[in-house]
Order: sequence, then C-alpha cells, then structure tokens
Amino acid sequence: MARIGRRSITHTAVVRGTGLHTGATTEATFLPAAAGRGIVFRRTDLGGTPEVPARLTEVEAVERRTAIGHGEATIHTVEHLLAAVAAHEIDDLTIELSGPEPPIVDGSVLPYFEALAKAGPTDVGGEPAVLTVQAPFTVTEGDSAYVVAPAKALRLTVTIEWPHPLIGRQTGTYDLTAAAFAAELAPARTFGFTSEVAQLQAKGLIKGASAANAIVLDERGIANGGKLRWPDEFVRHKAADIVGDLALTGARIHAHVVATRPSHGGNVALARALARAGKRTGGGEPAMDISRIMNYLPHRYPFLLVDRIIEVEGNKRIVGLKNVTINEPFFQGHFPGHPIMPGVLIIEAMAQVGGMLLMSHFEGQNFENKVVYFMSLDNVKFRRPVVPGDQIRFELEMLQFRGKTCKMKGAGYVDGQVVAEAEMMAMVVDR
Repeated sequence: MARIGRRSITHTAVVRGTGLHTGATTEATFLPAAAGRGIVFRRTDLGGTPEVPARLTEVEAVERRTAIGHGEATIHTVEHLLAAVAAHEIDDLTIELSGPEPPIVDGSVLPYFEALAKAGPTDVGGEPAVLTVQAPFTVTEGDSAYVVAPAKALRLTVTIEWPHPLIGRQTGTYDLTAAAFAAELAPARTFGFTSEVAQLQAKGLIKGASAANAIVLDERGIANGGKLRWPDEFVRHKAADIVGDLALTGARIHAHVVATRPSHGGNVALARALARAGKRTGGGEPAMDISRIMNYLPHRYPFLLVDRIIEVEGNKRIVGLKNVTINEPFFQGHFPGHPIMPGVLIIEAMAQVGGMLLMSHFEGQNFENKVVYFMSLDNVKFRRPVVPGDQIRFELEMLQFRGKTCKMKGAGYVDGQVVAEAEMMAMVVDR
C-alpha cells in the first residue's frame, strides 16, 4: 500500500566510487530535507555549489544515460540513484555530489537502495505529489514504444530484444513496491558490448567502465568469464532504469507501463507524456491560485482565461491551467450547437500564462503600475479543437529576456495531446 505522507531520510548516507561515463571519483551524500523541497542535487565541487532539481526541465542528455543540469553543472547518469529514491518513495532529499556524476559502484541500483534504507526513510509531513493515469495512451520515441494504462500503483511490463545469445527477447512484469524492487530489480547491473567500446569512447563516454561495474558482452557471451545474477538480468536492469527516469516527474506514478525496447530518450518522453496526461494531486498548494493571479494580471471576467498556476521554475518556465466549461460566454455565438473554443482565445489564455512568467521577473515591485503587452506571434499552430469539459495545460518556456522584453515558446495540451503552440514576444510597460 502506498504511503500517505511525504518522505525524506533520518540520517546522512554516503556512496563513493567512480562515474561510469566521466571516470571521475566522486561521493554522493544523501541529506535529509524538509517537506516540499523535492529531490535536489548540489554540486559541492563547483563555486557557489549550484543546485540542480531532479526535474524533466533539467534534462540535458539521454544518450546511454540520463544527464540533468546545464553547462559545467551538468550531472551525468542520475537514473540509478533516482531509481533507489523512487523505490523508497522518498519525496524530499538533498544529494551532494563532489563531482559531475554519481558513482556507478557495481553497475546496479542496489548500493543506493541499501544506503537509503540505512539512512532511515521517514515521513516528514505534507502530501506527496501523485500522477494518476485516467485513460490509456501511447508514447513512441525512436525504437522505443510505450503503452500506458490506469493502475492503482506503478507496474512495469518491459520487453527488450538484442541479437545476442545471452539476451534475445526478454520480458518481465514488476509491481513496484520497495520490497519487490529490492528483490527483483535493484541488483540487476547495467550492460554493454565490446563492439561498441571504441565508438562510445570517441564520444567521451564510458571513461569509467569496467567489468567490475558492468556486464561486458562479447559476441559469444560475457567477456572475462563473468556471471549473471539472473538469466534475464538485462530486462530487469532496463526496468530499473525506467523507474529512475520516471522520478524526474517529481511525483509518484500510478500507472501500468508496458515498455518495448525502452531507452533513456524514450523513458524521458514517457515521463513528459505522463506529466501532461496524468492527473496530478498532492504536492502542496498550487504555485498561484486565482486570487494571486488577479494580483498580477489586470484581466477580469469574461477575459481572465487562467484558473491556476501549478508550476513555476524560477524565471524560465511556467505551467498554468484553463478549465473550459459550457458556461463560457463565447460559446453562445461560436459554432452554436457545436461549441468549440476560439483559437484566438486559446492563444490569449496561453499569453496570459506567459504574462505571469514575465511578471515574475519583477517580483517585489508594484505590479499595479505595470502591464504586459504582446508584440508578436510566430509559428502559431492549432492541432485539435478544444470543447467544453476540456482542461488546457499551458507550458511556457522563456527563450530570451532582455530588459523588459522577452521571447517565449508555449504549447497547450488536453489529455496530453497538443492543441495549440506558438512563439511570442512581449514586454512589460508602465501604465
């Protein structure tokens, strides 16, 4: 049964070793965190000890690993560590890193899972964020395909296929409780092929790889005479990778995921689809309720088209909601008998969410004396109609900000499907 409260740890724990791809010798130190902090990495080897939240917006690379953060603060291969965090249902945690990559240790999730178990997972109060799937949907990314269906907890059915005598086609189904994860997935190690070594090294990867921290396969079997922990250890490790990558949603997942040939790129695409299509509950109060929105925006009924802001990530990204009902005044005259929300009002609602992001740059100033004017719209596309009963999720990203002028890119989603997208320029002016 899923735990009700948010969880952190009681004691500090440390994992030491070498990074798989960077080859750097690092320490990962787990520290307790207050309710609501989320999972946050801290680079103690860099000036200013920059922090990188474990969120989808921070994903930097997905080739052979999942990397988050940007520039010199990038953190490589976070999936094993995050899989252990998710398996323990830990919601709030600070992870100090003394280098650019958590240690790979033996190539499995088990060292992290055991370290966190010894650190004493404990309730810290507050309601955890939960993403619940309410209707089936599919995700395809390259060769990776996923079918997602409603479930009361996280269940994975994973299929992989490689033309290798020890792999072939493998399938496994796993219910993601902490005990089941520890017994069935945590000890499964990462793997690679000798035929790929030169190519990956040329890309600056696997600098720390060895037979001690990965299953190394040649064309006939395991190089250097190693042994498998299970005959299907390969698919088990791929399932553990999915758990770690889905942790970037910042929520506990309630869904049955059927994955075929999963990859880090596919897993991240799946996580993004879950964040958009799933029903998110818990995680504290919305970032901004309607009363605060009205403090920022001058619009009022019937032209205030934002109901709630649910995520604000600094000055670079914002997510807002618009609930569309049959009582909207524009439905009286726009396609009577076949109500469809006017496309220009979808863009207006998107622009209002963007206006909230722009105004956040002027936090602490007198908003009553400022107003946002939009200067241009580019690449506007309408993908599908919006009808009464829909909830539009608007996601906007700040592309450029200079002085009082900015450029943003936004998209609106209904049930995880794009309904509209646009790029826009806007500026803040004094009234």
